[in-house]
Amino acid sequence: MSLRERRQALIQQVDLQGDAFCRAYSAAADQWLSDLFATATAGSDRGLALVAVGGYGRGELCPFSDLDVVLVHRGRKDVSGIADQIWYPVWDQGIHLDHSVRKPNEALKVASADLRTALGLLDARVVCGDSHVAEPMIASAEERWAEQKPPWLDELSVRVQERHAAYGDVAFLLEPDLKEAHGGLRDAAAIRALVLAIPELANHVDLDAVATAQSALTRVRVELQRRSAREMNRLLLQEQDQVAEALGETDADTLMLTVAEAGRTIAWEGDDAWRRQRQWAKYTTYGRGRRRRGSRSEVTETAPAPTHDAGIGLLDGEIVLLPDADLGDPALPVHLAAVAAERNLPISREALNVLGRQAPAPPDPWPDDLRLTLVRVLATGPPAIAALEALDQRELFARFLPEWRAVRNKPQRNAYHRFTVDRHLLEATANAATLAHRVERPDLLLIGTLLHDIGKGFPGDHTNVGIELMTEIAGRMGFSRDDVEVLVSLVRLHLLLPEMATRRDLDDPATAERMAKEVGDRLTLDLLAALVEADSLATGPSAWGSWKAGLVSDLVARTTRLLAGEKSAPPTTWVTDEHRRMMDAVRTSGDPTLTIDDPILTVVAPDRPGLFAQVAGILALHGLDVRTADVAGENGVALETFTVEPSRGRWPQASRLTDDLVAAVNGTLSLSDRLAERARAYRTEKRPVAPQHVATEIAVDNAASASATVIEVRAEDVVGQLHRITQALFDCGLDVISAKVNTFGAAVVDAFYVRGPDGEKVTESHLLDALDRAVRAGVAAQANL
Repeated sequence: MSLRERRQALIQQVDLQGDAFCRAYSAAADQWLSDLFATATAGSDRGLALVAVGGYGRGELCPFSDLDVVLVHRGRKDVSGIADQIWYPVWDQGIHLDHSVRKPNEALKVASADLRTALGLLDARVVCGDSHVAEPMIASAEERWAEQKPPWLDELSVRVQERHAAYGDVAFLLEPDLKEAHGGLRDAAAIRALVLAIPELANHVDLDAVATAQSALTRVRVELQRRSAREMNRLLLQEQDQVAEALGETDADTLMLTVAEAGRTIAWEGDDAWRRQRQWAKYTTYGRGRRRRGSRSEVTETAPAPTHDAGIGLLDGEIVLLPDADLGDPALPVHLAAVAAERNLPISREALNVLGRQAPAPPDPWPDDLRLTLVRVLATGPPAIAALEALDQRELFARFLPEWRAVRNKPQRNAYHRFTVDRHLLEATANAATLAHRVERPDLLLIGTLLHDIGKGFPGDHTNVGIELMTEIAGRMGFSRDDVEVLVSLVRLHLLLPEMATRRDLDDPATAERMAKEVGDRLTLDLLAALVEADSLATGPSAWGSWKAGLVSDLVARTTRLLAGEKSAPPTTWVTDEHRRMMDAVRTSGDPTLTIDDPILTVVAPDRPGLFAQVAGILALHGLDVRTADVAGENGVALETFTVEPSRGRWPQASRLTDDLVAAVNGTLSLSDRLAERARAYRTEKRPVAPQHVATEIAVDNAASASATVIEVRAEDVVGQLHRITQALFDCGLDVISAKVNTFGAAVVDAFYVRGPDGEKVTESHLLDALDRAVRAGVAAQANL
């Protein structure tokens, strides 16, 4: 039986999971390669051995891992032919092989110049052949690593940091890379290599916890590759439900909780190990015959740095508790975090362990000192994340905020968010700290941002739940009644401001008037604006940009004027003199005109029913994503402007857009067929980003505007969706006068300002029912593409 057949047989044993699968597959590879080796050498293996290195050497082969091997020989002249007889059958199996042929001294020489080779040899073992030729080489590689000849730790540290920067965190990302990310399987291997070089670290690193966490991630990785039938390490959203089911987890949230806990453990232990290595390197010399140092009793201690926080000092580059620390002070953990964040230094494990055992719960309400110290921590920005994460490792943070347990490691299973809820809140608060200079009350901004999504840890609408929780938490923290009301308003309105800015017509006075009524005062408005920016920046790359920032800023400015007592500015026409010149030219020629002035695309054409839907279809056909749209018309000529973004970064030629528009108007271009063709092609080249279908939701608002009905449609983000929706509105006899288009992960949320056939708002129930059916039918049509 070939290795591929053996692997497939193991894959089909669905109860063979995690480490057990890796051991079984590694053993199967050993046996198959041993048979190849025996055939190739005709039983004469003297001076020749096949050595497994890296993950294969550790017996950690996942279903589609590489075979990483070295054919070690002592000057055999037939080694090249033997190697070919081993390598070619492996390649024929379609199994990726990382191979080399070396003499022992050559392998060691390469390892002295290449870190990857040096690391691979640390896990080397003889698969078959003459062990006498390989085992001295393996032992020598381990000795050289332990003696740090060459000194590889600095380079390994740099590579680890670069990898973390590139892949993010296993614990906090919604689609983590189980191997490469911070807290992933490669970090577990790096920790073992670090301890081999500095054995004293074994007294500080919980290697058993790392091994347990590694097994948890390996279990998920094996199942992920079993399902995908390829080398795959990133746990994508659409895979999570199926992997959870295969592993017997309750649901994907439970699976991701397991992944997050494992990732946090490896990251926590690895970060501390590397920090100690860097600190010890300042006063430690490694090498045979030289004194190794590392324990605190063997180093020269620096004097504790004075701080204005009693009982807290600085020792060997970390924040520690001094002998006179008052362990009965409930605010002590937060003071410790404040000093650590302000100095951007880690908190000592000993201090965390002591506080984890002895720190009392805070009183209710909190003393002012505790609240102000928490604000101190948050005001440091990014360093606050590490300090509060350290408290959270010993569940100290949850002693102050019991509600934190409900959001800890909780995934937000949509492609719009990139972080778990707890990490999102910390990232958003770090962003808010950089914006605190804009507001009158930075303390309310920081606390409001920290808790704005706390309701996501509990059943029900997270905003409504968050309002109740904020009322309770802010009161417990000792805020005044007025401050509690402001904080509650921040939770209540943190979604409304961006929604109003991006989904409503800012030129309609009703938009700013509603916003002014909701916020009530300038203080709340300024806090809300800063929170929205901080929140959006922490959400994901598609959540904040110049377009959205400009709309929010515009709405805030309009609302500010209303709160200052100024009257709403009367609606002003957006039609410019240039627009009118273009309309006159089209009225004379009868030919459509299309211009592009990044990011505005303008269409002027003879007015005709359904023109807006046709233009929307043309834009989708050419890969242009619409963000906003406005429509006007005078004397038989329509003017339509669109704020657009090229989906692939390239602008199409205006002439090609115009040609297709003319063809669509003349009936020689079938938009529906062309859009269906593009949608099918798009789906084959782009993976779906949502684990499940986006439900269609339609809402009608006749209070949002004084002159139009606002129809809001939430639907799946597919090619040509705007065309289908607007075509459905046209079929109902509705006139679209403006539109706001947003994409949130796998969903679009589009708002349309429409008027009925009589030019008035749409209020008749039969018309509203008809448009609901028509839009749903239009959206449903994409499912058959």
